[in-house]
Amino acid sequence: MDVLIHLFVGLHIVGIAALLGGFLTQMKAMGQGTARFVPAMLHGALTMLVTGVILVGLNQADDQSVNNIKIGVKLALLIVILGLVYVKRDEEKVEKGLFGVVGLLTTANIFIAVLWT
Repeated sequence: MDVLIHLFVGLHIVGIAALLGGFLTQMKAMGQGTARFVPAMLHGALTMLVTGVILVGLNQADDQSVNNIKIGVKLALLIVILGLVYVKRDEEKVEKGLFGVVGLLTTANIFIAVLWT
């Protein structure tokens, strides 16, 4: 079971890397007001959602404790990120503030995962 959990943790990290990497590649464009949500951001957020749900299930099946409040906060942030990216994915440019919110929420999600024990 540990190998399976570690596999999905790795896939979860790939998802966050795609989401944050997509954001970082658009930082220069954000400064010019021409940033857009790239497909990698949507795919990364979806990967995070699917692997996160699987990880919670695998950990509970393995009788490991799961901090449901932490998972709920992370899920809420991810749903907001996913909603924003999904709704605005076809627009040629996204407002700086909205684009910045996605980057901020993504970073907050990372720090919640790492620091909340």
